[in-house]
Amino acid sequence: MISSFQPIRRIRLKRFRSLLWADVELTNPLFIVGKNGAGKSNFLKALEFLASSMSLPLESVFQLHGGIETVRYRTGSRSRPGNFGIRVDFTLPGDIEGFYAFEIVAMSGFQFKVVRERCVAGSANFDRDGEQLKITLGGITPRVIDDALLLPLLGGTKEFEPVVELLGGIQVFSLEPRLIQELQKPDAGLSLKGDGSNLASVLKSLPDASLERLCKLLGSVVPGVTKVSPVKHGKSLTLKFTQTWQGEDGGEKEISHEAFAMSDGTMRLVGILGAFLQSARPSVIALEEPESTIHPEALSALLDLIRGFSRDSQVIVTTHSPDLLDCKWIGPENIRVVTWSEGVTHIKELSKAGAETLRQHLMGAGELMRSEGLRSDDLFDEINPEQMDFFSKIS
Repeated sequence: MISSFQPIRRIRLKRFRSLLWADVELTNPLFIVGKNGAGKSNFLKALEFLASSMSLPLESVFQLHGGIETVRYRTGSRSRPGNFGIRVDFTLPGDIEGFYAFEIVAMSGFQFKVVRERCVAGSANFDRDGEQLKITLGGITPRVIDDALLLPLLGGTKEFEPVVELLGGIQVFSLEPRLIQELQKPDAGLSLKGDGSNLASVLKSLPDASLERLCKLLGSVVPGVTKVSPVKHGKSLTLKFTQTWQGEDGGEKEISHEAFAMSDGTMRLVGILGAFLQSARPSVIALEEPESTIHPEALSALLDLIRGFSRDSQVIVTTHSPDLLDCKWIGPENIRVVTWSEGVTHIKELSKAGAETLRQHLMGAGELMRSEGLRSDDLFDEINPEQMDFFSKIS
C-alpha cells in the first residue's frame, strides 16, 4: 500500500556517517528494516541534518551532530575523506517538481566550505558553484558565503519559501518514555521535540477536537484509557491519564494516574499520537523503532495508526522487529533493507525473491524477517560516490 501523499520522492546521500553512498526512493509509509548497528539511524540523522540546516547556521548544525568529523564518512586510511552531500527530490503543492542538493568539503582546523549547491523548483532555480552563482530571480543577487547555505537565505521569496518549509518541516522522533514521564518545562507547544520532552505542552496547545481524537485513538490501543490531559505542578507540566471500567454493581468506576505511574509503552504511544496530531504538523514524520516497550498485541493497532496518518503525512519508520511488520498491507514497495558490510551501510530495495513472496502473499513481511528472507540483492556491488550525479535535473 502506498499513500498518494508523498512530497519527498527520493533521497541521495554521499559520504554521510556510515553511508558511503545511498540512493533511496521513498514511498509512504516506508519501513527501513535492518539489524542493530546496521546504520538505520544514520539515514534519519541525514534527514535531521537537512531539516536543521534550513533554520540554523551550518556551524550550529555541525555542533548539534557532533562536528564535521562525526558527520562525514571516514575510511580506515589516513587519506582525507572526500566531500559529503545530500540531495532530495520533491513535489511541491500544485505538482511542482524539483530538487535541492548541496556538497560540503571538510578543511583543516575543523572548518568546512560549501563547494556546490543547487535548487530547482519548477521554473525557479539557482546554481552555486564555488563563488559563481546563477539565479533566475530577477533583481535578487544574494551574497555567497563559503560556510553558509544559500537556500535558507532565499526562504523569504515566494519561489523558494515552499522548499524551505518542506525541508525544514522534516521531524525525526526517537521518543524517550522517561522524559515524557518527568515534570516538563512549559513552552508554546506548537512542535513536539524529538525525544517527547515537551509532550505536555503540545497536548495543552491542541484544539479540543484534536485532543479528543488523541484520547479516542489511545483508548483503542490501551484498554480503559478514556482521557489524557495536561496538568500543572507549580511551574511545570505533566500528563494525567484517566482509566474507566465497569464495576461489579454495574456502575462506572474511574481512576486517574499521572505520567510517572504509567507504562513506558503507553508513554511511547501517546508520544507517537502527539507527533501526528501536533499543531505544527511536520511535512515528514520519521519514527525511530516505535515498537520499543510496546506489547506485541498492541503493534497491529500501532500499524493501523501509521497507515491512517500516512494519508496526510509522509511517514518513515525504522525497525528491526518482525512483530511490527506482521500485516498484509505491507508490500515490497514499503520496505527498504539496511545492511552493514566492511564499514559501509547499504540501503536497498527488497530482493526480487522476497518481493515476489510478498506480492503473492505466500508470507508476510514479519514472517519473511523471522525466516531471514528479508534481504536485498547485489549487496556487494561497488559504486564510486563521485559517479553519483547530485546536481543534474530530474531524469
